[in-house]
Amino acid sequence: MRRTQLYLDDDLWQALHLRPQQSGSTMSELVRKAIRDAYIGASGDRKAALTGIVGLWKNRDHIGDTREYVRKLRRATGDGKGYEA
Repeated sequence: MRRTQLYLDDDLWQALHLRPQQSGSTMSELVRKAIRDAYIGASGDRKAALTGIVGLWKNRDHIGDTREYVRKLRRATGDGKGYEA
């Protein structure tokens, strides 16, 4: 663990100063949890979601050739760039 120093606006400092008294944790624990939730937790959730969909369309044969499907969508607009939303 490394020590760091932060400059906080007064309203943030007041919120972080009151919360530990109510929850029994420390200001440092609250800051670490907020950073984890904002930056690390989101990527962990994203990875779990992506892992969960691996192979989802693996055995789907009713959609045909996906390359041809995309070509049809592109031809539908006449510009060759994509389909109309």
